[in-house]
This record gives sequence, structure tokens and C-alpha cells, in this order.
Amino acid sequence: MIEKISMGLPTASVQGIAQTPTPTPNEVTESFASYLRDAINDVNGLQKTADKMNEGLATGQVQDFHQVAIASQKASIALEMTMQVRNKAVEAYQEIMRMQI
Repeated sequence: MIEKISMGLPTASVQGIAQTPTPTPNEVTESFASYLRDAINDVNGLQKTADKMNEGLATGQVQDFHQVAIASQKASIALEMTMQVRNKAVEAYQEIMRMQI
């Protein structure tokens, strides 16, 4: 006998998906804003660490030049990535603003 075709998901799991709360626009905005804030704070922390290590190298407190170079490069790469993300966000905003409704 041929059985009917089913979706393959039990009805209980589909109902559970339907009952999952959807975040409000404010929650999404706050989440995105906190993500950006945390990312910028991380980049700032890398910059401060690199500055302290460079200062320590100049004053003779830090002897390992390699660690200073690595910290400086990490800070530089993080800042460059942040600038590229900002540039892409500005480009996306400008593209949206050029759209005709």
C-alpha cells in the first residue's frame, strides 16, 4: 500500500517553531548597536595595548621587539578592518538613498 507524502517534520516541532518569539525592531537595534560598540571597544583596546608596548619598548621596559611588532600589527589590521566595514556600511547607505521609490 502506498503511504501519503508527509513533510517529514512532526507537527509538534512545527508548532514550536511558530511559537518562537520574534525580536522587536528595538531589540534588534539594541543588539546590533551593542555588537558594534563591543567591536569598537575591542579595536580600541588593541590600539591601547600596542601603544603601551611601543612606549615600553622606547623606555626599555619591554625587551621583546617581536611581541611589540605583533601587537602593533594586530592593532593595525583591526583598525583597517573596522575602516573597511565602515566604508561598506556607508556605501550601502548611499546605495539605498539613491533608490527610487
